[in-house]
Amino acid sequence: MSRIAGAFAGRRVALMTALVLVATSSLSAAQGIPARLSDQEFWKLVTESSEADGFFQSDNLVSNEITMQQIIPELVKGRSPGGVYLGVGPDQNFTYIAAMRPRAVFIVDIRRMAMVQHLMYKALFELSEDRAEFLSRLFGRRRPAGLPADAPPIQMLEAFYPVAGDSVLYSRTLKEITNQLTRHHGFGLSNDDLQMLEYVFLSFYLGGPDITYNFGQGMGGRNRGMPSFAELMVATDGAGVNRGFLGNEQQYRTVRDLHLRNLIVPIVGDFAGPKALRAVGEFLRTHNAIVSAIYTSNVEQYLFREQHKWRQYYENVATLPLDSNSTFVRSVFNFGYNGMGSGARSITMLQPVLDLLKAVREGKISGYLDVVNMSRTVW
Repeated sequence: MSRIAGAFAGRRVALMTALVLVATSSLSAAQGIPARLSDQEFWKLVTESSEADGFFQSDNLVSNEITMQQIIPELVKGRSPGGVYLGVGPDQNFTYIAAMRPRAVFIVDIRRMAMVQHLMYKALFELSEDRAEFLSRLFGRRRPAGLPADAPPIQMLEAFYPVAGDSVLYSRTLKEITNQLTRHHGFGLSNDDLQMLEYVFLSFYLGGPDITYNFGQGMGGRNRGMPSFAELMVATDGAGVNRGFLGNEQQYRTVRDLHLRNLIVPIVGDFAGPKALRAVGEFLRTHNAIVSAIYTSNVEQYLFREQHKWRQYYENVATLPLDSNSTFVRSVFNFGYNGMGSGARSITMLQPVLDLLKAVREGKISGYLDVVNMSRTVW
């Protein structure tokens, strides 16, 4: 073999080796998000992606969006299960998760107590094999005898109303939750975290099925017409179908299964902050995953109060792995937009994420009304 031929052969071997390495790397990336995260991987995501604890005007223990299901038929139309769901706030996320059946979930909220509340929910889902057991633990009330497994939510909640809170059950369940998180999973919760956990769980015990968004600190305990947990759970999509996470056992199991596999990850973070959303995006790119939906509630309304905040938020969103199906799900409150409201304090609207980011780049967004005007809903 000539020197030139030998050199060419050597380069060809090197090139083939490089191609094999690239192919192996691509194959690894294409494997996507694991079917399960280990406890160590889960807690590392929580701790390393989180920002400092922030402030919100309410404890926000329960959603206040009574019409949130009405957008679900449009949201899931033509959309296959999978992808990644990114949200904010408390229980309403579970309803969207049950409907969309994502591969993984990230809940990003500015308050650390929200993260602790989602860990409480995680333990309750893991410990409770069905909806009745879940409600029994959540409210510290004995499971009503003879409650059918296929009972609709209204029958299930009505069965719990006459049952008095049981302080022994409450204390035992609080201990079970704490042990599930700290001993079974080995999560490094601080003493402050454990105090927050007790506060949140006690609130559900005291409030029972009638607990609302305004329960506890931050809003002076005023109801202001907020829907109760029970009212949220018996609501429908406007066509009589209950798509909530307690709507039936299958919908409950969809959320429970993700919790059992450590794939609902709560993170402390400001949507306009420097770390949380970008850390989620980095994790998803590593695993070749796409964000299917970003549930924002009405966070954008607050971000638009400061010029740099909303711009930073959309810059953060732009770092996420997105495609043409990626959708904003946003709640619009008391805005008087095109006659919206029709008796409700809020409506839920949809918008393609890439459309809004394009509008931001082109200078077409200067206020919250511009975002609302680009969104759509169904009546």
